[in-house]
This record gives sequence, C-alpha cells and structure tokens, in this order.
Amino acid sequence: MIPLKDNMRRRRFPLVNICLIIANVAVFLYQVSLPSREMQAFIFHYGLIPREQLQVLLSFLGDPQLNLETGGMLFLPLFTATFLHGGWFHLLSNMIYLWVFGDNIEDRLGHLGHLVVYLLLGAGANLAHVLSAPLSPVPLIGASGAVAGLLGAYFILYPRARILTLVPLGFFITFVYIPAFMFLALWFLLQVFNVMAEPPGAQSVAWWAHIGGFVLGIVVGTLLKPKKQTRSNFE
Repeated sequence: MIPLKDNMRRRRFPLVNICLIIANVAVFLYQVSLPSREMQAFIFHYGLIPREQLQVLLSFLGDPQLNLETGGMLFLPLFTATFLHGGWFHLLSNMIYLWVFGDNIEDRLGHLGHLVVYLLLGAGANLAHVLSAPLSPVPLIGASGAVAGLLGAYFILYPRARILTLVPLGFFITFVYIPAFMFLALWFLLQVFNVMAEPPGAQSVAWWAHIGGFVLGIVVGTLLKPKKQTRSNFE
C-alpha cells in the first residue's frame, strides 16, 4: 500500500516538513555523488553503528564527569543517520510517508515543535535499533524511524482521517480511501510480522527502529491529544 494523500486540512504551511524532505534529498544526492570508497566512509561516519553507539552510551552513563560537548558529538549519529539512505526506493518511500503524514503533525506542533519532535523521534527509534542489535557493526541509515514516530502520533491524533491509498492487486492498480487508524494499524502489524519472520541474527531492515519509533509517536500523540476533537479539520 502506498499513501498518496489524506483528507485533513492544514491551517499553516508545512515549511519544516518540506525542508526536511529537501534536506533528505540533498544529503542523498551528495552521498551518491561520492566515489564508492568515500561514500562508504561517509556512511560509516554519519550512520549509526550499534556496537559503537552502545559503548558510547555505557561510557556516558558510567562516567557522569564525561565532557558533555564530547558526549554530544558522540551521540550525533543518532540524529545524522536519519538523513542518509540506502537507495532511491529507500529514500522515496520514506519521503512519501513524510509528505503525507508529516504536514498535519507540523500543523499541530508548530514549525519548531515539529522539527524538535521529528529529530527526537528519530533518535529514539534509532536507539531502539541499537538495543535490538547491540553488537551489530552494520551502520543504520534512513529516516524510517523518525517517520514511524510521526505515523504513531498521527494514529492517535487523526484516527478518523482517510488516506487515499494506491493498492496493487496483481496486474491491476486501484485507489481507495482507507481510514487512518486501519492503514496505520496494518502498517504497524506488518513491522511486527517482519520482526517475527526474520531469522535470528538477521538485520536486513531495522524493523525495531520502525516499531520503537511508532510506539514513541503514540506516546507523543497521547500527550498532545485534546480531550475533545472536532470534525472541522476534515475535508
């Protein structure tokens, strides 16, 4: 299923959401412009390597006197990894979801709030991956965890929205409106299924980053959800 748009009206222009998309595309274009060896070094430097990040985390927790500035630099991959991608399909799929679901989260949070929450959700989702594969030397890259966090928040804040979805049925393609709660619940269940179906030790996709990000997004959405919601935002 590929989301194309929702039926939610915005009250403000999604400036930060668009800037995030542009930043992701720009970083990817720079990444693929590098020679193969330099691109690999770029990914290992700015991507998140679970084994190294866990060591940083344990050192930071075990040494309260650790220089905060140095510690902050060591935790930087938790954030920078979200702007790297493994290919055009990886990039485009994340950006489509960010475009469809991110604008309404920005509408609710405001520009600065959206940026801060996006980055924190991405870092939290990446940390979930570190905890799921603490000894992995393979760099984690991609905005999937941050985007999953926005999906979780959307699931709580706009469950009655409808998502225009492209659904391939064999050789045919159809377009249907699917309730947001159903679309996102199916998306989340698919991540859980993939975790259960993947052989032990395999880490081809950071499914736990998706799951962790979604759960964190649910927490954010729950904190932001008003006691009563009106239907005035729907088209």
